[in-house]
Amino acid sequence: MSEPHPADRHDLIRVQGARENNLKDVSVVLPKRRLTVFTGVSGSGKSSLVFATIAAESQRMINETYSAFLQGFMPSMARPDVDLLDGLTTAIIVDQERMGSDPRSTVGTATDVNAMLRRLYSRLGEPHIGGPQAFSFNVASVSGAGAVTTSKGGREVKERAEFTVTGGMCLRCEGRGAVHDFDLSALYDDTRSINEGALTIPGWSMDGWQGRILRGVGLFDCDKPIKDFTAKELDGLLHAEATKIKVEGINLTYLGIIPQIRKSFLSKDVEAMQPHIRAFVERAVTFTTCPDCDGTRLSAEARSSKIAGMSIADLCSLQITDLAAWIAELDEPSVAPLLTALARTIDSFVEIGLGYLSLDRPSGTLSGGEAQRTKMIRHLGSALTDITYVFDEPTIGLHPHDIARMNALLLQLRDKGNTVLVVEHKPEAIAIADHVVDLGPRAGTAGGEIVFEGTVEELRASDTLTGRHLDDRVSVKESVRAPTGALQIRGASSHNLRDVDVDIPLGVLTVVTGVAGSGKSSLIHGSLVGRDGVVAIDQGAIKGSRRSNPGTYTGLLEPVRKAFAKAGGVKPALFSANSEGACDTCKGAGVIYSDLGIMAGVPTTCEDCEGRRFRPAVLEHTLGGRNISEVLSMPLADAAEFFGPGEASVPAAHRILLRLVDVGLGYVGLGQPLTTLSGGERQRLKLATHLGTEGGVYILDEPTTGLHLADVAHLLGLLDRLVESGTSVVVIEHHQAVMAHADWIIDLGPGAGHDGGRVVFEGTPADLVAARSTITGEHLADYVGADYVGR
Repeated sequence: MSEPHPADRHDLIRVQGARENNLKDVSVVLPKRRLTVFTGVSGSGKSSLVFATIAAESQRMINETYSAFLQGFMPSMARPDVDLLDGLTTAIIVDQERMGSDPRSTVGTATDVNAMLRRLYSRLGEPHIGGPQAFSFNVASVSGAGAVTTSKGGREVKERAEFTVTGGMCLRCEGRGAVHDFDLSALYDDTRSINEGALTIPGWSMDGWQGRILRGVGLFDCDKPIKDFTAKELDGLLHAEATKIKVEGINLTYLGIIPQIRKSFLSKDVEAMQPHIRAFVERAVTFTTCPDCDGTRLSAEARSSKIAGMSIADLCSLQITDLAAWIAELDEPSVAPLLTALARTIDSFVEIGLGYLSLDRPSGTLSGGEAQRTKMIRHLGSALTDITYVFDEPTIGLHPHDIARMNALLLQLRDKGNTVLVVEHKPEAIAIADHVVDLGPRAGTAGGEIVFEGTVEELRASDTLTGRHLDDRVSVKESVRAPTGALQIRGASSHNLRDVDVDIPLGVLTVVTGVAGSGKSSLIHGSLVGRDGVVAIDQGAIKGSRRSNPGTYTGLLEPVRKAFAKAGGVKPALFSANSEGACDTCKGAGVIYSDLGIMAGVPTTCEDCEGRRFRPAVLEHTLGGRNISEVLSMPLADAAEFFGPGEASVPAAHRILLRLVDVGLGYVGLGQPLTTLSGGERQRLKLATHLGTEGGVYILDEPTTGLHLADVAHLLGLLDRLVESGTSVVVIEHHQAVMAHADWIIDLGPGAGHDGGRVVFEGTPADLVAARSTITGEHLADYVGADYVGR
């Protein structure tokens, strides 16, 4: 038998000595051109191994193949903390990060479908109005003329030149589809003067540069109540365009309040704003559909050009399944390659389970799961092979009915000769793996080790946490709680809802389910959120820098700093690494970054504070025998015990810490940067923060996101405790364990998009299983097993 060719021997990815985040010198060998699933509890080190080590090093090495000139324009990436990485191929990361918060970004622009449609209309549209940019809502029509100086033969020549750009932007709304009006009473208190703090805009303070600019502009009297301003003064305060001024010898620019708000706040998607900014915008700004373009974002001229009776705006508003049918009927040989590419991309939407979307859907409104599947689209038809595709829980947001379709797509990528690495918790997705790597045994400092490698069957027989819980099934309740009342929803018709009437029972655990795109979020968020006593916990990402941590996010550090200050007889600000207590050398970062130009900056531990972030004098102050740096390094569970009854008792902090432990975050460090938390950890941190909010009704949006099988039971116990304490809990969820544990189920469907939007079942889980009348009923019956169904 002949020796294999040397090139055929490189069929493994080898990782040796990986130490990113909590990984403990991990070594693992992964087969190429196979589907490997990484399992383990949230925080066990899965993402650290897959994303922060394997995928990060692949991308860093690819960047190094470019010239130094090009690398200067690319983000620099540090080499992961690992001894050896061998056998890597080009990595493509398909993660759950929300798509851009630019309010002009839509599903069509994010996937290049709009670009193909614009080219199609520039060729076939009647009447012909111009090139592709004539159909773009990001390009405004402009024209101009004037003298242009050019150099010819060593002489400067002035010539008159004219230019015209034909764009498709609606000028009234500037391509946003909505116009806004301001409630002036939310911007200022007109009974006060500016110096007396009349302005009520977040971040505006008369103590800083904003105050100096307002006093120095000279357009109004800052000591006069705003209600006494003349029309000219009020216009200068509210509407003045950029004006160059000099304040204290420094050149600055003054901008009126409304242009400044447009620039600072309204240039971002409302959903992506920090909570206090979002609350201000929702209070101060009223958004209405643009009357000129009727929300299409396009000018009248762009909408006048049609193909087969349809304008580009008409196509973008269609459900993608309907758009696919329209394209299939279009037969025009002159643009055949364009139509083929367009049809292939549109079909990918349908294939991946996103056929219920429309191209004009703002990309910032997509859920994490929808965003991840949208990113997959450009890879499905790719002719590239021997790529490493890295997925972060691709089944998030998917109904059990849709998981089989996602599995088929992952296997399709593998069968084309690619390596597919998947971080996953769902048993249905783990079941298709060729190889499984289980990390643990627990989370945080108790994790970071490989506890199992092998096949799914071997995992099932193993004694790891994942292996023991792989076949867990939550049984349907024998008896359910009786409701104490109901929240009525009448005539709900937002998005795809069909004039829905439904009662949400109070005093019980209600689960709202249905296939992706059936109208669950439209029904609950569109009809319940905003009512008195309703607290909504959605999937919005937590904002935070590497200086943010669970202590700062939840506010528990404030009473802790006050307790330290009281014990030492000093100011609380000394115990903040972002304020007066920060180390002078590293400014409270704990590390010093060396800028190496085009190469990644190198962080080195600060020699003065030894990474503890505080001045030495601050660390001399103790509470209960611990200094502030030692407290920040504690796991939350230890901190809860430390700040409980005793020498270091801080009741306000203790209450918050107990809630954090209650949602299963006891292993996370009190001072651990938010940027290092996994998706599941961030979701539970947000949940813990809201548990302290007074509210009679809690709305949770897929709280099982990122949860290990072993943690789902803990979540169900938490939901039970909430209900038993008198809170009504409404959960939008696909996980069968949560469905089975519910007191009441509302199932929407029967399909997605215009095939959904109706309530197809209301009742107990037992009734749903017995009826098997919906897709959800079929899958829940399969989940609880034949023994129960046969009762």
